[in-house]
Amino acid sequence: MNAAKVSFPNAAGVQLSARLELPVDRHAHAFAVFAHCFTCGSGLTASRNISRELNMVGIGVLRFDFTGLGDSEGDFVDTTFTTNISDLVAAGEWLAEHHLPPALLVGHSLGGAAVLCAAGQLPSVKAVVTVAAPFAPDHVSRHFAEQLDQIAAEGEATVDIGGRPFQIAKQFVDDLGTHRLQDNIRDLDASLLILHSPQDRTVSIDEAAKLYTAARHPKSFVSLDGADHLLSSNEDSHYVGQVIAGWSSRYLPQPEVTALESDHKVAVRLGQEGFTTEVMVRQHHLTADEPVKVGGNDFGPGPYELVSAGLGACTAMTIQMYARRKGWVVEEVQVHLNHKKDYAADMQASDQRPTKIDHFERVVVLKGDLSEKQKARLLQIADRCPVHRTLHETVTVTTVLG
Repeated sequence: MNAAKVSFPNAAGVQLSARLELPVDRHAHAFAVFAHCFTCGSGLTASRNISRELNMVGIGVLRFDFTGLGDSEGDFVDTTFTTNISDLVAAGEWLAEHHLPPALLVGHSLGGAAVLCAAGQLPSVKAVVTVAAPFAPDHVSRHFAEQLDQIAAEGEATVDIGGRPFQIAKQFVDDLGTHRLQDNIRDLDASLLILHSPQDRTVSIDEAAKLYTAARHPKSFVSLDGADHLLSSNEDSHYVGQVIAGWSSRYLPQPEVTALESDHKVAVRLGQEGFTTEVMVRQHHLTADEPVKVGGNDFGPGPYELVSAGLGACTAMTIQMYARRKGWVVEEVQVHLNHKKDYAADMQASDQRPTKIDHFERVVVLKGDLSEKQKARLLQIADRCPVHRTLHETVTVTTVLG
């Protein structure tokens, strides 16, 4: 995962801590803001897994901590649901300034309610996703129902949420009751996906039914059968990320890619910037690149790494083909390779200058019930693979303008 820790100010000037996660194999074609659940923080495993799945399809994700939580500055006791919405908008504005305006908002639990409210303030948003979200924001007050009288009388109280103490102020409770999500949902100018578990004991699935009923089309609902409220199972959170990735592809801007047509078996294409190169091998698409230190994006293997991969693949195939013909059981073949250029020590002739020789270091690992004699024979066969032979022969490359 290509990630960086960033920070940005909210409307009150408080610095919010965030993590920007980008795809490792391409430039992000769209960006999302992720809003965590009540008092959770952006580092929750479920949040990381969902972000990873979005990264896998080319979506950049900004996960941030609300004011007073995680690594963000400020005091949680001074926050309200309204300030949460404001924090979300600030996150979207930071993305717009430094990358692209957010096209997707994802919110977990109370964060889901917040994204429904923030979407109307971010015109770039095309899709909104809620995960285990309540229909009424004041639903969260059930976490500290026993302290509501004390909060009303004394202005604040220390409550236990998930085994951790938090100061809840009267202004927070009062503000929750002022928000009517049905108005935000009715006016939502974006597609909506609602995900909820029938077994959620924190926020009943009935809340999801209310959200769905209040929403206009296009709207979708997916049942997270068997999941808990925090998506504690890695399997559940990865699934949620995969569902969001697939569903949102219908509504988010997609990269404009012109098909690379060729009557050759292999074709490549590189634009004006960087070294990220599109490679087409018959119907298969690959990406080649250079490391960041030489000006690339490191979105794919370099040219010599692709050559090494070809040698390794050919070696493994040749060994298995021979072993199968002989009836030898080779459970697995591994080929590990390095490539470097060495100065040849024996190039000392007076009419020749020292030259660089390409050196491929190849380590073959054979797994199976094989005798030492069989292993030695298979190692000999490795040197007979067609790519190995090609590298040892004189190669002619004919280049013409197309």
